[in-house]
Amino acid sequence: MALKAVLAEQIAALVDTGFTQFLSGMAKGTDVWSTLAVLSLREQNPTTKLHCILPCKEQADKWSVSSQDLYHSILDRADSIVYVGRTYYKNCMLDRNCFLVDHAAALLAVYNGERRGGTAATMRYARKMGREIIVIDPITRLISHGDIVREPAHS
Repeated sequence: MALKAVLAEQIAALVDTGFTQFLSGMAKGTDVWSTLAVLSLREQNPTTKLHCILPCKEQADKWSVSSQDLYHSILDRADSIVYVGRTYYKNCMLDRNCFLVDHAAALLAVYNGERRGGTAATMRYARKMGREIIVIDPITRLISHGDIVREPAHS
């Protein structure tokens, strides 16, 4: 899928500019794809580290068996795992997202501009906290850094 390739390309570019510590909320989809790119880069560059920041122990319990298997195989290879909460509670996903922003210098997001939802809330919080934000549009795969929009290297 082209979006996965653009995501991997952006993560590699971050490694090339000196980022070595990657945090993932391990949500299904983009977060999991990102972790796979980080783990692949770690094979070539052992200073690259993956830290999984989980909202609760039950995060993947209702996922398909294959998605759970992938999730657990990633956790087995992570450099660290942090649980924001031990068990599910109403705002655990939001708290996980705030933890990610609070402990990151930059945010890489696949974001469609929707004003509601977890990604939108996380983007607003990251802006408020003054974080660098790199956004990949999931449809066009255009990449924006702040207000600058660029074509991906491999369109």
